Amino acid sequence: MRILVVDDEALARKRLCTLLGELDVRHQAVQAAHAGEALALLTQPPAFDLVLLDIHMPGQDGLALAHQILRLAEPPAIVFVTAHAEHAVCAFELDAADYLTKPVRRERLQQALARARRRHGGAAPAAALPEGPTLLVQDQGRTERIPLAEVLYIRAELKYLTLRTAARSYVIDGALTELHQRHPQELVRIHRNTLVARHALRALERHPELDEGDGWAVRLRGSTEILPVSRRQVAAVREILTRGG
Repeated sequence: MRILVVDDEALARKRLCTLLGELDVRHQAVQAAHAGEALALLTQPPAFDLVLLDIHMPGQDGLALAHQILRLAEPPAIVFVTAHAEHAVCAFELDAADYLTKPVRRERLQQALARARRRHGGAAPAAALPEGPTLLVQDQGRTERIPLAEVLYIRAELKYLTLRTAARSYVIDGALTELHQRHPQELVRIHRNTLVARHALRALERHPELDEGDGWAVRLRGSTEILPVSRRQVAAVREILTRGG
């Protein structure tokens, strides 16, 4: 791959180029210190396959530069590399192949290059990107998109939200009310502290041992857990199940 490394800090560019040189597959890396220099390189042959792009730079920042890159006739894949995790949502709205936080580990860089290679190598977009709405989660320094089709439920616990899929749990930031407002067709509130995925609802059952909701609870496809349903939500859940979702 021919890769353009864009960062205003020379040491950061040098580290990324060093990591690229340590990978099993050889890459050609070219450096740019600011957006203007990057655009000049991107608009002349030979073409680049990937841009490793910092966000906070003097003058035009990385997000603004990404908008310009996407307007090129044959834009390269973009992987954001930044010390600031709060821009992940904006980055993925720009269809970034990945989002790395500094300091970058070699293994994560290799994963990002693999994603970019699949994206730029002609793979069908539907195969490379999750279908339908997704939720962003931060997991051990990695920002990942979880398709809502894989989500079973989201529960508020103390200061965080726990997102559960059939495979594992994630701790995410945010508020249940905001998630419900953003995805009203996919998520159903069953309790003040729990949203469940509409597609995962399997059954509404009585469980007298439960203290909440007169002992009503739901079972979900892909899980053995039972989740309490509050008294005020029982009728709505029953209607969803009766109507088949």
